[in-house]
Amino acid sequence: QVQLVESGGGLVQAGESLRLSCAASGSIFSIYVMGWYRQAPGKQRELVATIFNGGNTNYADSVKGRFTISRDNAKNTVYLQMNSLKLEDTAVYYCNVQGRTSVREPSITDYWGRGTQVTVSS
Repeated sequence: QVQLVESGGGLVQAGESLRLSCAASGSIFSIYVMGWYRQAPGKQRELVATIFNGGNTNYADSVKGRFTISRDNAKNTVYLQMNSLKLEDTAVYYCNVQGRTSVREPSITDYWGRGTQVTVSS
């Protein structure tokens, strides 16, 4: 089975930084896309950033210039460097991976971590 474990969340002051990590383990053959989503209380989960296997990245407009997504393919790990944090960044952040467990698998599957809490205070 595939397991995603997020880490690095916590309580910080506005303007400070956090670095989130997500390590994928288990029967992963190939990872195509890794990303971060977040969900605040009473709101739907939203895209924060994604990174493709070739290194191309996408960011939500609200985090452009402040957040940076990166990946270490050798470790099957994705990172999210969050700088200049704002109160509105407070949410549970979820790691997302799209991949296959085998070359024979005909479709790509989404995998999700359990989430890590990020709280930004003034």
